[in-house]
Amino acid sequence: MKTLILAGGLGTRLQAIVADRPKPMAEVKGKPFLEYQIAALRAQGFAEIVLCVGYRAEQIQEYFGDGRRWGVHIEYAVEKELLGTAGAIRNAAPLITGTFLVWNGDSYLELDLAALVHFHRQRRSSDSRTLGSIATVRVEDATAYGTLELDKEGRILAFREKSHAGAGYINGGVYVLEPDILAFIPAGRPVSLERETFPLALASGWHLYGYPVQGFFVDIGTPEGYERFRGYTQEKGL
Repeated sequence: MKTLILAGGLGTRLQAIVADRPKPMAEVKGKPFLEYQIAALRAQGFAEIVLCVGYRAEQIQEYFGDGRRWGVHIEYAVEKELLGTAGAIRNAAPLITGTFLVWNGDSYLELDLAALVHFHRQRRSSDSRTLGSIATVRVEDATAYGTLELDKEGRILAFREKSHAGAGYINGGVYVLEPDILAFIPAGRPVSLERETFPLALASGWHLYGYPVQGFFVDIGTPEGYERFRGYTQEKGL
């Protein structure tokens, strides 16, 4: 199964750290953040990786090359202009071969990827309208995040904007998706998975499921998140 990592981000909220590089290349203990993601994928047997790159793409390409140094095989989908989270996936369509995994290049989630894939395949086998499964994280304060509305079966009913105070389930930035999702992503313009593609798929009668994860989660897109990840690597000896 191929894994797409969405690594084209500018890092506007992290300028003090990534002023001269794309956000996924933010340095943590002498290594770029993206290297931690690739190592986590390889440790769980996911070695076929597509890096969706845009802003200063050459830095990522020069550093990681074909991936053999990390025991993985890396291909690249290069955006000529920034296309957003869904647009980056649409741009990588020629490299997608069947069901695929997606990781946001600016967040880190501790989870069992094989269990997520198994969950998705179970849902797909019992519900042919299933387009994808999203790793979800419950947080005590969801103010800074968009939240997910789920039914008792875990099916996602709606994506809520960043306005929900208190506890809630949020998107953990890791997905298993079917190639059919590409039909909901127009080519040639920026498109957001969370704000456009996923809601459009739901409105069209397709289904997405939430897979609850309790592992460490952080968005490194803010100085606070970046420092939390630094602390996590110290604690885990990464």
